[in-house]
Amino acid sequence: MVTLVTGSNGLVGSAVKALNPSEYFFATRKDADLMDFEQTMALFSKVKPQRVLHLAALVGGIGGNSLNSADYFMGNLRININTLEAARLNGVERLISFMSTCVFPDKVDYPLTPNTLHFGPPHPSNFGYAYAKRMLEVQTRAYRSQWGLKYSIAIPANIYGPNDNFNLKNGHVIPSLIHKMYKAKLANSPIEVWGTGKSLREFVYSEDIARLAIWMLDNYDDPDPLILSNSEEFSIKSIVQTLANLMDFSGEIIFDSSKPDGQYRKPSDTKILKVLNPKFKFMTIEEGFGRTIDWFINSYPSIRA
Repeated sequence: MVTLVTGSNGLVGSAVKALNPSEYFFATRKDADLMDFEQTMALFSKVKPQRVLHLAALVGGIGGNSLNSADYFMGNLRININTLEAARLNGVERLISFMSTCVFPDKVDYPLTPNTLHFGPPHPSNFGYAYAKRMLEVQTRAYRSQWGLKYSIAIPANIYGPNDNFNLKNGHVIPSLIHKMYKAKLANSPIEVWGTGKSLREFVYSEDIARLAIWMLDNYDDPDPLILSNSEEFSIKSIVQTLANLMDFSGEIIFDSSKPDGQYRKPSDTKILKVLNPKFKFMTIEEGFGRTIDWFINSYPSIRA
């Protein structure tokens, strides 16, 4: 049974590849531009998958989302519409697509649950990306309703790990901070962090999400998205300090309160995951950060940045 993985050079895709599962085809942009329907169909016709792990997306942190909201909206819509339609037309039996907890409404009761996904507008800092990803959930639900397809959605918390995008302006918070600290340590200079540091986030290591993604392909067939997180919240300030300790960074850390914090917090409800996969253990933040830092230092400067 062949499983096609889209976006396999990305953070989760590379983590799935590192697990070395059998009969998996790891597609990259060199295989097809998923924003082009003909190329997407050609990829599916070539690979002939029975299952798909759909990870391809245009992603970024607060900076990237603010600068590229239209690109993120249009690009992700095209990628998702083309991928699911090509999967349907080529007889794909199982498909798991990925979203993110940042697509939930800005103002909503906590913890986050799948049924609150469309209860209000997302945070303004990532509205283009968020609305496009919400449409992925709508498309998946429509495909299940009209054609009875076993397509489902995963919603992980903030993912970090090896092969992340360490871009200093457009990357997510963890990889950007690691890169900033690495350069600041070499230059003996301070680092600047966007916002006050008071925002709270849940972070999960990429290998954990990769294992859960494979588990979902084998075990999860439900119309409701499944939230993937350990439910532990950390302030950005505490995350910065943990990274500084692990990287032996003793320089000045400046929190720029003129820059946005993003959504203050978005704790998620993981009761369903704990019921369905009660033995799963998430990696601790210290071990995950340590592994990511080691990978970054050993791979520098050949990183995505």
